Amino acid sequence: MEQLYITGIPENIAPVEAALFRTRISHALSELCEREKTDSIHLRIGAGTQPVEAARTSHSETVEFDLDSRSAQYEAQQPLWTLDSLVAPESLLEELRTTISLVRLEPLVFDEWGLREIEPFPRSALNFHGGPGTGKTLAAHAVAAELGKKIMVASYAQIESKYHGDGPKNVEAIFHAARQQDAVLFMDEADSLLSKRLTNVTQGSEQAINSMRSQILICLERHKGVVIFATNLVENYDRAFETRVRHIHFPQPDHAARTAIWQKHLPKRLPLHEDVTPHRLAELADEFCGRDIKNAVVNASLSVARRGETVIRHSDFAESVARIVAARNKVRGDEGTSETVVDKITESLAHREESNHA
Repeated sequence: MEQLYITGIPENIAPVEAALFRTRISHALSELCEREKTDSIHLRIGAGTQPVEAARTSHSETVEFDLDSRSAQYEAQQPLWTLDSLVAPESLLEELRTTISLVRLEPLVFDEWGLREIEPFPRSALNFHGGPGTGKTLAAHAVAAELGKKIMVASYAQIESKYHGDGPKNVEAIFHAARQQDAVLFMDEADSLLSKRLTNVTQGSEQAINSMRSQILICLERHKGVVIFATNLVENYDRAFETRVRHIHFPQPDHAARTAIWQKHLPKRLPLHEDVTPHRLAELADEFCGRDIKNAVVNASLSVARRGETVIRHSDFAESVARIVAARNKVRGDEGTSETVVDKITESLAHREESNHA
């Protein structure tokens, strides 16, 4: 279906209500195209107290653009991870499997079993929310891999534009590219894209932001593929989006999960000393997530190689963990040195081992 332009909605109409109105018109046009078995219907829509001809806006107010050319800049890639790579609670994994099944079983459930009568546009829109480094990006790649599809990764930086009116066009182009390439669309940093719309808009840039977010709502409503949003700040979402996605929370890993994550990040060829075990490494820092663990393994390995040594000991990992914790504390305003953190970690481990032997 070609781009549909709907203009003339009064400025005093709330942005969310205006976006929903555009969405309903867009749905009606999609249904008409399906009934007429065509991809394009040219029409002019007008509504108001004046005849359509009198209320017609000039062509200069409608900005045409080549959707195919703009969408060509977005290219899907092969997924980097599978579900086997994801360490997560069983409830979270079951949510992901349900979504995967929805896509695989759509012809059976919605066509043969008739559910399309109550849901004409079945779609899978997911919202992955949780702290940084808890596996949201990995899970998005895993969903694409399970579906045998590529993944198209988009962020706020790719969509936002300094040029007025380009944001909504970029949104339209990204969804179009995902549809054309039959890819899972993954929109990272989604709190920047889906946050509460600005009220009392006074500047063109603010209006552009609202238009971009409204366009996401429109595209999401009519997109038939899988869309995954990811955010660390779900509380900033606009309420209009909250009921249009399936929310999946990614928690901080507990000790058992950290043990499994450490295990997955210790390749068989890594020259480990016998004092290194995933269980013991998991006790180094309770607040560590998957990304922290990956960084700790890489940093410890590089440190050992730089010293010209050939075996990585538990103490090397402990120091790597301590430096990550110290750097994080410094950002938060805690000026404790990495040596102090190392001492604290060593002392904590000693107390735990004494308690285990008692």
